[in-house]
Amino acid sequence: MTSDLVQVGQTQEHWNTAGTRILKYRVDMSHQGLNEHKLISAPEISILGQKVHLQTQKWIEKWQILEVKRKIAEEKEASLEEAKSRSDEAIGALEKIDNLLIHTLSIDDTVDWESLKKKDKFPEKTPKLTERKYPEQPAKQVPEFSFFEKIIKSKKERKILEYVNKNALAIKEWKNQKAAIDKLNLKSKKDYKIQLIEWGKRKEAFYKKQSAFNSKIEEMKQLYFDGNVNSIVEYCEMVLKNSEYPDLFPQNFELEYNPNNKILIVEYQIPPIESFPNIKEVKYIAARKELKEYYISEPQLNKMFDEAMYKITLRTIHELFEADAINCIDAISFNGWVNSINKATGKEENNCILSIQVKKEEFLEINLSRIDPKISFKNLKGVASSKLSSLTPVQPILQISKTDKRFVEGYDVANSVDTSTNLAAMDWQDFEHLIRELFEKEFQSNGGEVKVTQASKDGGVDAIAFDPDPIRGGKIVIQAKRYTNTVGVSAVRDLYGTVLNEGATKGILVSTADYGPDAYKFAKDKPLTLLNGSNLLYLLEKHGHHAKIDIREAKNILAEREKNK
Repeated sequence: MTSDLVQVGQTQEHWNTAGTRILKYRVDMSHQGLNEHKLISAPEISILGQKVHLQTQKWIEKWQILEVKRKIAEEKEASLEEAKSRSDEAIGALEKIDNLLIHTLSIDDTVDWESLKKKDKFPEKTPKLTERKYPEQPAKQVPEFSFFEKIIKSKKERKILEYVNKNALAIKEWKNQKAAIDKLNLKSKKDYKIQLIEWGKRKEAFYKKQSAFNSKIEEMKQLYFDGNVNSIVEYCEMVLKNSEYPDLFPQNFELEYNPNNKILIVEYQIPPIESFPNIKEVKYIAARKELKEYYISEPQLNKMFDEAMYKITLRTIHELFEADAINCIDAISFNGWVNSINKATGKEENNCILSIQVKKEEFLEINLSRIDPKISFKNLKGVASSKLSSLTPVQPILQISKTDKRFVEGYDVANSVDTSTNLAAMDWQDFEHLIRELFEKEFQSNGGEVKVTQASKDGGVDAIAFDPDPIRGGKIVIQAKRYTNTVGVSAVRDLYGTVLNEGATKGILVSTADYGPDAYKFAKDKPLTLLNGSNLLYLLEKHGHHAKIDIREAKNILAEREKNK
C-alpha cells in the first residue's frame, strides 16, 4: 500500500516561554518514495491529526500518479506522441515558473474558514433488515390413472393413497421449512436491532467529533479576529500553506509576529536552483528509437532562478497583506534562505540571499501585474546581490527576536549634559543611559533600535543595538566603561566573549579613558570597535551636545565620593 511509505514521527509539544501552556503541537512526517519531508503544526491535537491525514492523502495521490507514470514509461515505446506530451509538460513547467507572481493575483488569499470545516456525511449506510422468504406452498399432486388402474379398483385405490401420502409429506416438509425460516428471521430481527443501535452510536459519535472539530475551527477564527498573537501566526501559516507552487518547490518557513509594532517576520526557505525545471523540449530520434531531451542554457536557468526569487518574495508579501482580514500587519520583513552546497568547501549551507522590509500602505500602491519584479524589489529598498544565482549571503534586515528580559526603560541624560559636565565623573548609571541615547541617535536614521539592560555595575552588557543596515547591521553589543585608568586587554577580551555568547555581529566598547596597546592589538581583525574619550566627545558633538573629560579631576571627585560613603 502507498500509505506504508508515509512515516509520521512523535508529536512534540511547543510550550510558551513561561512553560504554563502548550502553544502548538508539531510532528515530522515524510514520504520515503517521494523523498519529501513536512513539519506539520497546529494548536490542537485534533487539528494536527486532520492536517496529517490531509498531507498523507495528498502524498498517496501524488505517489499513485508517479507510479502510473512509471508504469506507462516502462511499458510504452518511445514515440512522437510521447515526445510531444513531454515537450508540452516541459513548456508548462516553465510557464508555471514564469507566472509565479501573476498566478496569485487572481486568487483571494483570505482564509476561507468554512472550507476548513469537516462537512462529510456519515459514510456507513443504514443497516437493512434481511428476511428470508417462504418457499411456495407445494401444489397438490393429482394422480393420473392407467387403463388397468381405472378398471381395477384395488390398483386405483393404492395409487390414490400413494398420492395422499406424497402430498402430506410435501406439506409437512414445507411447514418445516417455514418454521426454520421463521426462526432465522426472528434472529435476523434481533441482530438488526442490535446493528441499528450500534450504527446509531457510531453515527452520533461521528457527527459529535465533526462538530467538536468545527467548533475548534470557529474558536481559532474567533481568536484570530480577537487579535491573539499565536492565532495570527497560525492564520498566516495557513495563508502560505494554501499558496500553490510547483511540487518540487519546498514550502518551509518560520513566522514571528510582534504585536507592538505589527511587524510580521517571514523566514522563507526558497527553492534551490536544482528544484527548477530545465528541459525545454523532448524530441523523438527515429534513427535510434529514443527520446532526446534538450535543456535550457545555464545563463537562462540562472536568469529564471533570479526572476523567480523576486516573484516568490513579492508574491508572499502580497498574499499575507491581502489575507490580513483584521489589519494586524503594518509591515512585513521577508528573508529568503537557500540550502545549497558550498562549491569551495563541499559543505551544505543555509544562506539568506535576499531580504526586504516593506510597509503595507507602500506595498498596496504597487500594481503587481505590470511591474518588473527585480526593479520593484530594489525600489522597495530590498537587499540582495546583483545575481541571486551566485547565492551570495546578505545580512537580513530584521531577523532577531527582541524579547530580552534584561531590557529596561531608558531615560534621557544628554540634554542635562553641558561643557561643565565631566563624563569621567558621572554617575555610572547615567553614563550608561547617555551612551544608549547617543547610539540610538546614531542608528535611528536607518530604523535601528537601542535598548539598555538592567543596571549591574559589573561592566557586562550595558546596551544592545538592533541595526537593520544590511552591511553593518545586526545585533550589536555595547559596553560603557566610565574609567579613569587605561583600559587593559582583559576588558576587550571580555567584550569579545560577550559578543560570541550573545550571537551578536559586533561589539562596541566605549570608555572615558584610553586603551592600552594590548587592547588595540587584541581587537584587530575582530568585529570589535574601541571608542576612547576623544571619540566619545566627538560623538556627543556630532549630535549637538558638549561635555568634557578631565581624568585627574574625575579621580579626585570619585575619591571624595568614596570617602563620604
